[in-house]
Amino acid sequence: MSKFNTIDDLDVAGKRTLVRVDLNVPMKDGKVTDDTRILAVAPTIKELSDKGAKVLLLAHFGRPKGEKKPEMSLEPVAGPLSEAVGKPVTFVSDCIGDTVADAVAKMADGDIALLENTRYYKGEEKNEEDFVDALAANGDVYVNDAFSAAHRAHGSTEGLAHKMPAAAGRAMQKELDALEAALGSPKRPVVAVVGGAKVSTKIDLLENLVSKVDGLVIGGGMANTFLAAKGVDVGKSLCEHDLAETARRIMIAAEAAGCAIVLPEDAVVAKEFAAGAANETVALDAIPSDAMMLDVGPASIKAVTAKIDEAATLVWNGPLGAFEIPPFDTATVAAAKHAAERTKAGDLLSVAGGGDTVAALKHAGVKDDFSYVSAAGGAFLEWMEGKPLPGVEALRK
Repeated sequence: MSKFNTIDDLDVAGKRTLVRVDLNVPMKDGKVTDDTRILAVAPTIKELSDKGAKVLLLAHFGRPKGEKKPEMSLEPVAGPLSEAVGKPVTFVSDCIGDTVADAVAKMADGDIALLENTRYYKGEEKNEEDFVDALAANGDVYVNDAFSAAHRAHGSTEGLAHKMPAAAGRAMQKELDALEAALGSPKRPVVAVVGGAKVSTKIDLLENLVSKVDGLVIGGGMANTFLAAKGVDVGKSLCEHDLAETARRIMIAAEAAGCAIVLPEDAVVAKEFAAGAANETVALDAIPSDAMMLDVGPASIKAVTAKIDEAATLVWNGPLGAFEIPPFDTATVAAAKHAAERTKAGDLLSVAGGGDTVAALKHAGVKDDFSYVSAAGGAFLEWMEGKPLPGVEALRK
């Protein structure tokens, strides 16, 4: 049974239903260029409409910082949203006040309206009581389907949940179920793959994971900091030498918790970071002083895939190398494909998330083969760090 209220716990027929969605989509020349987020929330919107709710969609767009900026209006999203849901979506030029009340008065059960950018008001990001009350005045029940904004305690993401019956939408529910299965009460052994450029951005994440997982693969530029902390000369590689003590502390904590850390065993090095740059695979004690490590070699790939083979559950955040530029994508692609194969065979539950991670899995051609891939950047990272997410906590039973 879910720890959170879902749409199944709400009676929405005939109710004014405020639905927080993430419609912060890429736009160019007034046109949506990627409808991934729109497609993610369409099932929730359609279900509520089919159940007879008056659906009022709340969302932000960009960072207008409490000012009404026309270029950050949600109006251009109404058309693509209507296409995705298969029903008309009316745009309302405000998110609070008489304009909304008048629009709601004209709605029939099942109608859908998209309200204007909530961040046009300073009270949204400040979660001000007066603003939350103004939002709540036009609703009877509240549904949050925007996990990607759940780490923010804003008016429309957290405040509203305390004003009326509240529940998770289907996209949020799917995300919470996947995260619970990955780190909440996972099938063991659990292995985490954490990559990316810098240790400094993921200290909280690493410190949380070593106490929760059985194996931790560290890759990308951040692995260099751990190698340097162990006395390896990493040449001109990206490395935060000032965090050597932090890296050692994390390794000691991992050992105490029985978490096996997997670091690179060999390196693919080059003198320049460019497509097709001359490169070679060397042992860790043979990294040239004028070269940088941009990927890991075959021995490292073998160690990573072997660790994935031990896992029943895999959590992935960040690439193993500079995957954006071939041939430094080799390790990331190989490991991602290996995880995808085990997932498709039914031997692995694989959950991945974070901006670079989604791009890396797409690049490897396996994004759709993982059990669950989260499009939420900051929220996914904070969840992995073990931090409570205000927008989620407000939906607990």
